[in-house]
Amino acid sequence: MGGVTDAAAAPLSPAPTLLGLAPVIPVVVLQDAADAVPLARALVAGGLSAIEVTLRTPAALDAIRAVAEEVPEAVVGAGTLLNPEQVAAAGAAGARFLVSPGWSPRLLGALRDSGLPFLPGVSTASEVVSLLDEGITEMKFFPAEAAGGTAYLTSLAAPLPQARFCPTGGIGLASAPSYLALPNVGCVGGTWMLPGDALAAKDWARVELLAREAAALSR
Repeated sequence: MGGVTDAAAAPLSPAPTLLGLAPVIPVVVLQDAADAVPLARALVAGGLSAIEVTLRTPAALDAIRAVAEEVPEAVVGAGTLLNPEQVAAAGAAGARFLVSPGWSPRLLGALRDSGLPFLPGVSTASEVVSLLDEGITEMKFFPAEAAGGTAYLTSLAAPLPQARFCPTGGIGLASAPSYLALPNVGCVGGTWMLPGDALAAKDWARVELLAREAAALSR
């Protein structure tokens, strides 16, 4: 898959392309599903087509459904998946990729059975080794800053070169480039382009501007 435009025009391929959709995946928490479509349009206009909507609020599934139906140029995914029931609900709502903050054998089985690209979360070397043993090489590193940040990921690169990560948690515009410079990082997840005051004011123009700034970060 050559880039975000191609990715939005065709179904996602298996996980290796998931980390290549954009340098930054916005992590969206929505209280009102009515905000989903204008927010997604602002992010896409700013160059961030891959959007993770977290299942932390009652509005999340409706938000995913709305974006899937009304913003076809977006690649909408579901995050904070904790059990197989949520995996099934996210797929039914139209999610095109899945993200979990951690994993268990039961959850991992559901992610695989979904047929969608997914990023299971890890924060330790043992968890990474366990997923590699399962044949999974692409993972979410969470909570990135609290779990050791770039220094920890640098330490993992030599003994575990097969593993590639999307670090998420505590990353901002200033720190994102240091993550993206690492050979085992494909993209980062973040919320800095979604400030609370902008969302409350429905200031989609500001969201678009911040998304454009994030999309300009190089890998």
